[in-house]
Amino acid sequence: MDTPGGRDATGTRGAEDTAEAAGRTTCCVVGGGPAGMVLALLLARSGVAVTVLEKHGDFLRDFRGDTVHPTTLALLDELGLGERFARLPQRRVSTVQLPLGPDRSLVTVGNIGALRSRYNYIAMVPQWDLLDLLADEAAREPAFSLRMNTEATSFLVERGRVTGVSYRTPDGRTGELRATLTVACDGRGSLARSLPELGLREFPCPMDAWWFRLPRSEGDPHGLVGGVGDRFLSAMIDRGDYWQCAALIPKGGDARLRAAGLDRFRDSYATAVPWIADRMSSLGSWDEVKLLDVRLDRLRRWHRPGLLCIGDAAHAMSPVFGIGINLAVQDAVAAARHLVGPLRDDAAALPAAVRRVQRRRLPTTAATQRLQRFAHTNVIEPVLAGEPPFGDPKRAERLSELLTTSRRLNRLPAYFLAYGALRERPPTTSLRPSTPD
Repeated sequence: MDTPGGRDATGTRGAEDTAEAAGRTTCCVVGGGPAGMVLALLLARSGVAVTVLEKHGDFLRDFRGDTVHPTTLALLDELGLGERFARLPQRRVSTVQLPLGPDRSLVTVGNIGALRSRYNYIAMVPQWDLLDLLADEAAREPAFSLRMNTEATSFLVERGRVTGVSYRTPDGRTGELRATLTVACDGRGSLARSLPELGLREFPCPMDAWWFRLPRSEGDPHGLVGGVGDRFLSAMIDRGDYWQCAALIPKGGDARLRAAGLDRFRDSYATAVPWIADRMSSLGSWDEVKLLDVRLDRLRRWHRPGLLCIGDAAHAMSPVFGIGINLAVQDAVAAARHLVGPLRDDAAALPAAVRRVQRRRLPTTAATQRLQRFAHTNVIEPVLAGEPPFGDPKRAERLSELLTTSRRLNRLPAYFLAYGALRERPPTTSLRPSTPD
């Protein structure tokens, strides 16, 4: 009997009468986030047997990144899912506004809507809706299986090669799933990050983030709106009837700032964002404020024999620019393009294909992280220390003037936020015309 969302009673989507039911698949994808689900869909459509292991029983997690960038919107179109995605509840964001005016008035520093593209906006969609769409579409493919409530606990290793994973379920059952290739898509807490040969490289982060919601009124600004307060920065994402809010606080300052009291935080936030002051009382408890431990790092090696890491498993991104999900999805698209042939037809070519995925995606990842580190050092760290951005108010004024008066410069942050540094193309074998619901 099916349960809501297309799962059967065991929490599995896809056929179970294949070799996967006996404990073997061609590709084991660990983690059912955006990278994992996109990769699985592309591989399954190309005829590669793929099993996704997701440790949770559903995709319902609050304060996940809900941004769907133009590159992903175009991908969904190519996969025949554009019309179905467009019917999901969503809010379209096309501008970035920061308090750069002389009186801290909001100035548009990035107008995605001015870009010449069919998708000149970022769609704000609950991530569980996107993941359900991808999972339901993948379940149409005989080669696809999704096991919910199944946590990968360790890698199976034979003669130095990863040959799959051991797993457990909440009811205490354990098992093994063997695979030609295991792909870690399980985020910055990935099982793969415990492997010393992959070599984690960490960069300092000056901040953590508090996430919470505030009501939105009709006369409020639109899009992505920033604010500057006393030793914190705010970012507010227009979600239609509410604001998804982030307050950047000094790294490790969560306990100290909470001890100072919620009233003090509400007053400080209202000072930074005066037009929201009349709704700060709706934030009734610290329980509504979720902490994100911000990290910025990447693996030196994304692979070892039988294993590949992509998305946050390979590189944890700062929330600066809000492009972590876009990078992860593009990782998945690039991985699918390089892996389909070897996984389906030529296993001997697989090691070289896995290495090519890192060579393809590492430069974009490193460049993006350099930009995030630049923002950390020159904007976030000074503000959190009570100093002006760039250490000099005049430099910040000159930069804001350039961004607001030069049409070309104004488009740069918009283009980067929308498309990132590099767009990947899916394997042609995964493309489909639009499919009915």
